[in-house]
Amino acid sequence: MADKKNQQVAVIGAGIIGICSALQLQRAGFAVTLYDESGLAQGCSKGNAGHFATEQVFPLAHPSLLKKLPGMLFNPLGPLRIDWRYGFKALPWFWQFVKNMPSKTYRANTQALKALNQLAIPAYERLLSEYHLGHLLTKKGSLLTFETTPLSKIESMLDSYLDQGIAVELLDDEHVRLLEPNLAKTITYALLFKDVAHSVDPHLFCLHLAEQFCALGGQFCQQKITAIQPVKQGYTLSYHDQKVTADKVVIAAGAWSKTLLKPLGYKVPLDTERGYHCMLASNYGLSRPVASAERHFIMTPMSQGLRIAGTVEFAGTERKMNNKRALALLPNAKALLNKSAISLHASSTWMGCRPSLPDSLPIIGSAPNHDNLYFAFGHQHLGLTQGAVTAELITALCLNHPPQIDIHPYCVSRFSTQPACSKAQPHAQ
Repeated sequence: MADKKNQQVAVIGAGIIGICSALQLQRAGFAVTLYDESGLAQGCSKGNAGHFATEQVFPLAHPSLLKKLPGMLFNPLGPLRIDWRYGFKALPWFWQFVKNMPSKTYRANTQALKALNQLAIPAYERLLSEYHLGHLLTKKGSLLTFETTPLSKIESMLDSYLDQGIAVELLDDEHVRLLEPNLAKTITYALLFKDVAHSVDPHLFCLHLAEQFCALGGQFCQQKITAIQPVKQGYTLSYHDQKVTADKVVIAAGAWSKTLLKPLGYKVPLDTERGYHCMLASNYGLSRPVASAERHFIMTPMSQGLRIAGTVEFAGTERKMNNKRALALLPNAKALLNKSAISLHASSTWMGCRPSLPDSLPIIGSAPNHDNLYFAFGHQHLGLTQGAVTAELITALCLNHPPQIDIHPYCVSRFSTQPACSKAQPHAQ
């Protein structure tokens, strides 16, 4: 193999996954070019909730969800909407989603999510400390609040988290308001996740990492890669009427990765969960992310105010933003904040396309049928959370080093009849 300093690596997609991967690969000695037609961190990496949600180790595909679906769909303020024009196209995704509900599959997917999330914040701490950027990670934990849920059910949830090794504490209403005095008195209990972090500006977080990538000699090219063609040594990438070559390619294009994989023979049930946020001019005195178990949304204090985020909308990547979905978050925020927030007005709204797979796991690994082709997409609600650890895993593969964990559960072959990815042996723990 050629000296890695002479090896050209193309990373397609400049969200948090692509930026972290490009930075780690450049640090490892490769010559990296990062491609994205929209610019740096212009999608979900810009508008996400800013929550490094390492407590979220439970896949969404659980049988209990089936009973809740009608209420979610018919509630105008509810967390789920399926555009009727897109419903038929989304049916295969939902069928795969249901197939991931059996207990054995659910447990295996939980362990795979847990394996990534356990490494997520330590991976960021290593990366940020290298550039004296540790201040970008705010570690004050997060709250999951309850208004009407019976205590017995909350205690059952608590036990489920504790069984997975999550650092969590049950708080009563008095202790909730000691932590966050500006929350409404309707909140009866909360779970405090102690090891969770957040960002006060997710976009700036990404830009700081991209700046380090460029300072190391990495190149950013604002172009849309339309085709990836294997050649005798490496790959030819096409954009507009130009072609460039690369020795290695990392596909980290989020919800748009599917179109790049299909011509290469990889079929993946990747769809997009469109998420929304509203920004409020004030953060209303909150000091950490606050989520609602019943209302299915989250509020995160940021440097520009309070970001209210949530909702899932299946409508594809092409349809325009449905601003009603963003504004529907306001009544929920108003209910969770005290009377000082009696009148809430959105200073801005946003929509982004989360790249989602039906088992709640990303695709991370080497392409089974192509040398020097790597996948890093499909992180659903956990792209920000898993950015640095994904980059470490991809970099290890590019260096032909064993990754920290067994990455077989994240292989693209789990969705097809393609040969399975080679089961790389993890480093000894």
